[in-house]
Amino acid sequence: LMGYVSNAEHTVSEMAGSNFAQFSALSAKHGDGWGIASIDNSNQTHLIVEPSRAKDSEKFAEITKSLKSDGALLHLRWATLGLGINEGNTHPFSYKDISFIHNGSVKPVEALEPFVDEDYLNSREGKTDSELYFLALLTQYRKDDLPEALLQTIRNIVKTGKHSSLNCMVLSNDYFIVAAEYDNSKIPAGEPDDYYKLSYRFDDEGLLIASSGWDQEGWPELPNHSIAVFNRHTQELGFLQI
Repeated sequence: LMGYVSNAEHTVSEMAGSNFAQFSALSAKHGDGWGIASIDNSNQTHLIVEPSRAKDSEKFAEITKSLKSDGALLHLRWATLGLGINEGNTHPFSYKDISFIHNGSVKPVEALEPFVDEDYLNSREGKTDSELYFLALLTQYRKDDLPEALLQTIRNIVKTGKHSSLNCMVLSNDYFIVAAEYDNSKIPAGEPDDYYKLSYRFDDEGLLIASSGWDQEGWPELPNHSIAVFNRHTQELGFLQI
């Protein structure tokens, strides 16, 4: 997971900095697709997804160095739960000006269906738990503002006890929201203890938050069981407790 917001337009590689190649190299394992979502001047999501390995993709190399935006999400997918490698299962997922990426799993996938309104279930394009997680968020968004909707969605899913990680990033015209909610006892076999860790850099360039596995020296950690909420209008960063 990687996401950023800024006062000026940047490419993903510019915003990530000189260590972006290290992040891209994570696709050696997370090689089942990649995608980028940004918001254009009409407040609609611009979405690019490709069900291929990012480090081997000419399109990935070109887009991450050419697509400029003041906010974007980037996802490198590692297919889990035996789910297929295709565009419908590739993150980000989007609806109007809201885009969403997720790292982790909820199993069985069907455990999420009770949290999704029927019309959203019928609009589903893929088979992933991640898309259902997003649709559950959209369902809750009918009752609450976006930060509160994500908080309540996560609390609902946590009660089921079915998740390994609900780490996610949400980008809209109004907010950049990142949740850290994971169970370290369910880290995939062979992965380091900080596998689900999220860290951030907040400076004059803007706010960048990303998963572990590359050099993030000096970056504060987003604590487990918390949500970072950045208001894109007031430029304020706040935190919620899950």
